[in-house]
Amino acid sequence: MDSNALTGLDQRITGCRACPRLVDWREEVARTKRAAFADWTYWGRPVPGFGPADARLLIVGLAPAAHGGNRTGRMFTGDRSGDVLYRALYDVGLASQPTAVAADDGLELRGVRVTSPVHCAPPANKPTPEERDTCRPWLVQELRLLRPTLRAVIVLGAFGWQAALPAFAAAGWTVPRPRPAFGHGARFTLAAEGGGTGGDGGEDLDLFGCFHVSQRNTFTGRLTPEMLREVLTTAARAAGLPAENGATGAPRAG
Repeated sequence: MDSNALTGLDQRITGCRACPRLVDWREEVARTKRAAFADWTYWGRPVPGFGPADARLLIVGLAPAAHGGNRTGRMFTGDRSGDVLYRALYDVGLASQPTAVAADDGLELRGVRVTSPVHCAPPANKPTPEERDTCRPWLVQELRLLRPTLRAVIVLGAFGWQAALPAFAAAGWTVPRPRPAFGHGARFTLAAEGGGTGGDGGEDLDLFGCFHVSQRNTFTGRLTPEMLREVLTTAARAAGLPAENGATGAPRAG
């Protein structure tokens, strides 16, 4: 696909001011900061997706964290959730390094892109349904641009699942009726319109559910590193990506 088209979309996303509550919150957080990050200049804008334009695997979260992506300007960067996610991506061979601390830290993703259905940090990490729906066209456009190469998607958490299903339908995949239910380890196939022949650049999509990498889930053991690596490995292989050290393998040193 044309990487310039995706770059242009990312730039448009960063200028969005469609949701007054989210604009006020993200900018207030950027002004007041957290004491630990007093020396940082916060991003304080919508956070675009992160990863290559020819990604075969997409990871869909919820929204940027107030002092994570809203501070650094990159998805899942600079917070505990990102620490867990990028470590796991590195462990299975899909990231160049195990840490994500700043947008210029050199991290590269291999065949994977990370995005969210809501691009602004919300108060209490809870976007409203209206904010979710207002932001959905950005995800639809991103999916359409990724469509020529995209073969699998992991959705983190039930909110992301509910937000993403209509976006898949709008971007050219058939969502079964009744809609697939979210669950950790859930797997469904979304048929590409046109029978998955690739005539429009799209193929069938393997959809995977995974508990969100929130502190609540990772601190309580609801989601363990092994569980996360297992989903990542299975989805990567479904997408045609090489994956290492999945559910049973030990993490790489690093």
